[in-house]
Amino acid sequence: MMERQILKLLNENMGLKSGEKILIFTDTISDMEPHLSADQFSRRERTRALAQYMAKMAGKITDKVNYHEYRALGRHGVEPPLSLWRLSLGEATLQNLKDAGLVEPLLSKKDHQVFNEALNMITEMQPECPQVVMALANYSTTHTSFRKLLTELGARYASMPLFDVDMLTTSLDIDIKRQEQITLAVAQVLTEADEVTISAPNGTNIRLSLKGREAVADTGNLTAPGSYGNLPAGEAFIAPLESTTQGVFVAEWGPTRKLNPVTVFHIEQGIVTKLEGDIELVSQLEEIFSKHPQARNTAELGIGTNEKASRPENILEAEKIYGTIHIAWGDNSTFGGEVKVPFHQDFVLFRPTVKAYFGYDETFVLLQDGKLNVTI
Repeated sequence: MMERQILKLLNENMGLKSGEKILIFTDTISDMEPHLSADQFSRRERTRALAQYMAKMAGKITDKVNYHEYRALGRHGVEPPLSLWRLSLGEATLQNLKDAGLVEPLLSKKDHQVFNEALNMITEMQPECPQVVMALANYSTTHTSFRKLLTELGARYASMPLFDVDMLTTSLDIDIKRQEQITLAVAQVLTEADEVTISAPNGTNIRLSLKGREAVADTGNLTAPGSYGNLPAGEAFIAPLESTTQGVFVAEWGPTRKLNPVTVFHIEQGIVTKLEGDIELVSQLEEIFSKHPQARNTAELGIGTNEKASRPENILEAEKIYGTIHIAWGDNSTFGGEVKVPFHQDFVLFRPTVKAYFGYDETFVLLQDGKLNVTI
């Protein structure tokens, strides 16, 4: 059963072909994660075994398979270690980046101009980069310069943070074409809207400007050169205009657990100004915010479109649940925003009402109490 699902994923979602180079990587439990529950430890070990098995299955399609493991880095959005860059770009290319003084600012996300310089240098060297990347690291590499460089060079990139093997037979076992149609329709509304308001029974009430920003449709179809997204997929997401988001967001679930009590994000001019609620989460976020003030940035609005996603305790799947929305804080530089910081964290909202506003006072109710209003 697992063999069939993995081959389906590699063939249908990624379009892997004979002779193509594929990179499969994961991260292993590190000293930065001292308080893993038994369930989380078991999930991580199953994912590691899956990554190894996926590399074996990829060998049935192509003879160019690279597999890599590295120690977990502790949070989403942190650049992966140089060992992975070396495997992806080659030693000569990485050394040239080092000699040009580009590696440290790339890893630290301190310099917005560095990315284009690095991309130009890599393009000129024409290294044999992977055409397909399966990122099974527990901590997301979606919002990293590493991912963006590879996809700019044409790689098809599947980001699978917090992955659970059971997803192969649930939220990954979907009608890709139908999900693509729904997601593209939602993305079109977000792209055309000047702003949106979001409310929910739990007290959430926020307004975000989307003017001039383009939404991304994470459909699960990653067969085009340069495409990237999560697997399982199923969301349309967009970077709100910086310094514009106002209001209150109430999170009932964290990335891996139900929050007790709920956590309230107070947002003014696009940044989190105050946190209240779950002591553990608030403490973690305040520590990150103190080190990286730009992590307070309201980075993303996403809307879930996967009809088979259901688990609220796993953010990879939770943010895809049909009829939910999620808000993220931190980095949005890889999908149209202006904030570059080594942090990106999503929080899902259930039963939202989302109203999109266009010019001349036109309004469209995209979601009403968790019911998505799109026609396909």
